[in-house]
Amino acid sequence: MTDADALTRHYDHGDLLASIVRGVEALGKTVETVSLNDLAAVDEFHIGGRQASVAFLDQMNLDAGQQVLDVGCGLGGPARFVADHYGCNVTGVDLTAEYISTGQALSDWTDLTDRVTLLQGSALKMPMADASFDQAYMIHVGMNIEDKAGLCSEIHRLLRPGGCFGIYDVMQTGPGELVLPVPWSSLAETSFVRSAEAYKTDLEAAGFTITAERNRRDFALEFFEKQKAKAAAAGGPPPLSLHVVMGENTGEKLGNLVANIASNRVAPIEIIARKAG
Repeated sequence: MTDADALTRHYDHGDLLASIVRGVEALGKTVETVSLNDLAAVDEFHIGGRQASVAFLDQMNLDAGQQVLDVGCGLGGPARFVADHYGCNVTGVDLTAEYISTGQALSDWTDLTDRVTLLQGSALKMPMADASFDQAYMIHVGMNIEDKAGLCSEIHRLLRPGGCFGIYDVMQTGPGELVLPVPWSSLAETSFVRSAEAYKTDLEAAGFTITAERNRRDFALEFFEKQKAKAAAAGGPPPLSLHVVMGENTGEKLGNLVANIASNRVAPIEIIARKAG
């Protein structure tokens, strides 16, 4: 079994769109009335959700009309937010076919198919011409990609001169083996967590200049504590939340993630890099 096959098996749900529809109906809404904000709890599959997206993306100086690449777009939640909030045209690429088909439906529900294009494929070889994009970002993706040097080179190829590449990934911050499963992997063989220094080395080798870096460990721990308190007060998670995507062992995956962050093995870290103008 290849790494791609193992990753697909980890992320494949089998009934994802129908599960999201049931969550929408549990909110008392329909696919015609559900909003971008309603969907954020399920389609922004990363630490901190929409709150983290805003804090991260606001650093990239995104402007209306720009062509933006979402690397490893998942269900396309951040892509739809970028299109709606910043007025950009976003192309997302993800390896998991079910995420792409589901994301296309969510884009249709939110009337964003004219500004959001989602494609199934590998982030290491994307079917776009050189210098196709003004900006690019990836959110909680690099943990599943071993060849980060190749990834950085591919993004550099696709960006126009002066373009920004933003990364918000879980990165290694200390020693120790990760407690698994976690949201991005059930197997050590498909988890490629690396340090921020390793990321920066590969970015610089590809031709990028690092312009900003921020460790979001404290934010992450506070976020998870608040989510835990809300779920306890409500008697369980809301109808639309990450448990819809991750399935029955959501609690185990999130619990292990929090333990890994609390033990200083990993932390969510932002890196902003720029291609020479």
